[in-house]
Amino acid sequence: MPGYRKNHTSENIKREIAVILRQLKDPRISENMIGVVKIDVSEDASNAKIYISSLKGLEKAKEAVKALKNAAGFIRKEIGNRISLRYIPSISFHATDSIEYSVNISKTLDDLKRGEYNEDIT
Repeated sequence: MPGYRKNHTSENIKREIAVILRQLKDPRISENMIGVVKIDVSEDASNAKIYISSLKGLEKAKEAVKALKNAAGFIRKEIGNRISLRYIPSISFHATDSIEYSVNISKTLDDLKRGEYNEDIT
């Protein structure tokens, strides 16, 4: 699959999964403020790795991934209904702490801007 097509497919899947996640009623998903960080689609578009992160940390993201693995069949079916693809990729969910990490970096930068950062930088 050419690179632009792979990227286009990834973005379409990411957009639709974000909508689907808002519709799921599982409290492990809806209460943990999760987001889709990245999607890796294989070259032949048969597999998609979906990276999930939570504002509340890695442990909450792992809880959400457990719930999403249970709902993977439903999510895959919904993707098939919403996106026109010849083959719907099998999906797997993986937890990451990238949102929490970026929030910590943002806080540190704000503290530095205000001069409140306590750690000695030399």
